[in-house]
Amino acid sequence: MNAPWKPNAGTREPFVAYVCDDTTAESMRPVIAELGWSVEKIHKGGLRNAVQTLSVSASPQILFVDLAESGDPLNDINALAEVCEPGTVVIAAGQVNDVRLYRDLVASGIQDYLLKPLHPDLLRESFTQAQAMLNAPRQAEAGAERAHCAIAVIGTRGGVGASTVATSLAWLMSAKEGRSTALLDLDIHFGTGALALDLEPGRGLTDAIENPSRIDGLFIERAMVKASEKLAVLSAEAPINSPLLTDGGAFYHLQEEMRSAFECTVIDLPRGMLVQHPALLSDVQLAVLVTDLTLAAARDTIRFLSWMKSNAPNTGVQVLVNRMHGAGGQLEISRKDFEGSIERRVDFAVPFDQKLAAQAAKLGKPFAEAGKNSKTVAPLVALADYLAGAAEDASAPAEGKKPKGASLVGKFDLKALIGKRAAK
Repeated sequence: MNAPWKPNAGTREPFVAYVCDDTTAESMRPVIAELGWSVEKIHKGGLRNAVQTLSVSASPQILFVDLAESGDPLNDINALAEVCEPGTVVIAAGQVNDVRLYRDLVASGIQDYLLKPLHPDLLRESFTQAQAMLNAPRQAEAGAERAHCAIAVIGTRGGVGASTVATSLAWLMSAKEGRSTALLDLDIHFGTGALALDLEPGRGLTDAIENPSRIDGLFIERAMVKASEKLAVLSAEAPINSPLLTDGGAFYHLQEEMRSAFECTVIDLPRGMLVQHPALLSDVQLAVLVTDLTLAAARDTIRFLSWMKSNAPNTGVQVLVNRMHGAGGQLEISRKDFEGSIERRVDFAVPFDQKLAAQAAKLGKPFAEAGKNSKTVAPLVALADYLAGAAEDASAPAEGKKPKGASLVGKFDLKALIGKRAAK
């Protein structure tokens, strides 16, 4: 948990606890003594006393708080975050045995949530993990050796599966490439980034839009919802009757802060958002155009490639055909005709796999994770490898590694395609 530095901070203690009852204090003392900490640092008063005390004094390295007397644990933990200093590892305990509460508390930034009455072995294990976390290399130090990778995923039309690709790429960049990764879902009203990861989106993104001046490193840490150790998502489910009123400043601030906090940012960028805020691609190194083999998608792929050439010439572009049917499948346009119309080869093609898509949705996992040993996912793995390599390779051409003979954009022969389709 983080909060602004306090002038009267002083020297930080290795451990402090705030408990609600004598039984909890007694069960903690042997473990605390075993770890070499002072049992005098176990105070009464629970979370309320912790917030009052830490608002005027230094936060410890490891903080234990008892939520037994809290009527709204999640909001109370957020209040605690306001007074905690950067780097404080928080362990909470309570009497509510609820999986959703546990996940919400962990997502809010605490290290662990233990059920009362406390079990000595579980308490010892939680403290040991907290010590290991404190002793681990800082994320910023670990990530300083390689350049930040910013990737935008754009669907050439609705329904091509761009959000599925974005979520899968974010998971692959974190799980396979080992990069701390932020998934920024800019579909404010209907985004599925958090849903695909079986998470609640929270209010972080809508708060950022409403109050852009609040966006800083602390805001990012508190607003991002963690999906795993190396993957966090910033998404929203804004009410349909609340129109998006922004000049785009919040999005640029978010991208800037994410560059500082993460090694990779994957932006699920809706077409309409790109039209309204074209500068969103100004600092994006790589873009993935997700399309299908339809007449409308071919037309709009050409329009996007032309737009990218004029408005984001330094952004590398990869074209991915999603839900590619195999031999014998019904295609509106053949791959050969599609590539001929855009005068460029398709870089990656993901096969159509309805069974795997349904399984991923049921499991609440990204498509790439649900099918990590499937041939269907192999093109996404290859794409993630390419994107990671392109980010590392400072000498890579701005438009990406295009196949030989493939021009960036060509003239769309609409009549020819219609004629071929009619002849079939």
